[in-house]
Amino acid sequence: MIDVRLLRSDAAGVRAALARRGKPELLVQLEEATQLDERLREITGERDDLRRRVNELSKEVGQLRKAGDTVAAETSMAASRELGETERTLAAEHDDVSEALHQLLLRIPNLPHPDAPDGAGEDDNPLVKGPVNLPESFADHQRVPHWESASALGILDNERATKISGAMFTMQRGLGATMARALCQLALDNNADAFEEIRPPSLVTTATLTATGQLPKFADDAFAIERDDLWAIPTAEVPLTSLYSNEVLDEAALPALMMAHTSCFRREAGSAGRDTRGMLRTHEFDKVEILAVATPEQAPDLLQMMVGRVETTIASLGLPYRIIEICTGDMGQSHHRSFDIEVYAPGCDKWLEVSSVSWFSDYQARRGDIRFRRPDKKGTEIAHTLNGSALAVPRVWAAIIENNRQADGSVLIPEVLHPYMRGATEISPR
Repeated sequence: MIDVRLLRSDAAGVRAALARRGKPELLVQLEEATQLDERLREITGERDDLRRRVNELSKEVGQLRKAGDTVAAETSMAASRELGETERTLAAEHDDVSEALHQLLLRIPNLPHPDAPDGAGEDDNPLVKGPVNLPESFADHQRVPHWESASALGILDNERATKISGAMFTMQRGLGATMARALCQLALDNNADAFEEIRPPSLVTTATLTATGQLPKFADDAFAIERDDLWAIPTAEVPLTSLYSNEVLDEAALPALMMAHTSCFRREAGSAGRDTRGMLRTHEFDKVEILAVATPEQAPDLLQMMVGRVETTIASLGLPYRIIEICTGDMGQSHHRSFDIEVYAPGCDKWLEVSSVSWFSDYQARRGDIRFRRPDKKGTEIAHTLNGSALAVPRVWAAIIENNRQADGSVLIPEVLHPYMRGATEISPR
């Protein structure tokens, strides 16, 4: 969440930054938050004054009784009790206003970075690089959607996946499953030089999902296990971000770089009207995530480093790709600055987002209370967090099937994946 102290020290700056997101309702929420914060400070001052007065009266009662003035002592006692009751009423109001402010701040999104491009929506996202590896034209056999060619090859069996689990679940088989695993291993190997591999739990608490910004706003998109107050992770970003929650790290330990290969679960509540065929949109998929906990000074260079690492992996697969920067009107709840890498799928005739690399400033870390201590300064500071999809399987898998399809229906496996494919170099019709 944003720092409430900014509402006091730079209210105009916060308002101007949020206005760049192009959502007028956010400014209404911001004004409400400002009013709640002002009332909270008023209550705190009144409550503290009452507590001080009660303490003074208590001392006065003791002195009066010691002096033998029983009547005056009883009068002071009555006044103390009355003030105590008022103080308890104010304390209850303090708790209510504090909780209302907290819940409102959880819903107000992060402030965009000054260098983030302005825009109203995804159509305003500027191209940063590319297209790279995009041929002048595609052959007709590459224009076949992956769900058709993969089903014909026997490597995608969504019909049985639906029978087992319901709509919007997918199932790769044979070399299709092998290639999905190979993609994840490639991403892990490409980042193992700098990122610690972690296999976090796939189920997390409400507090953990709240820390990254998924809750409360995106509850409808998450799978809940209500009996146990647990949630299936939508991305490894969630458990990795909370790894150091409620901890104070030494500055020398930063940046802390982590990566994880997990299954990801999403309800896709907003998918109505979108293309959900094949592997384009699914309730469960595998992904390798990279994540950093850093100082504010380290974060900008880490953002570019992480974008570069994802680009290197995608480029090694030989796929047509491009990089765009996300404009203020298309940013996610927690994002401070963000870049997407997209690959072109000729069968779908679409650019498909395969990775989003984002810097969250201190927004997530403040929710999770992740702090660090500088050796030459007193106190602690809120850390910064960054994360990115090193490789998400479904759309990369789909793009490989479409781009690498041959005239006879076979699919060439990218050379960089050969070491993971048990000797297979292509997927041929059965």
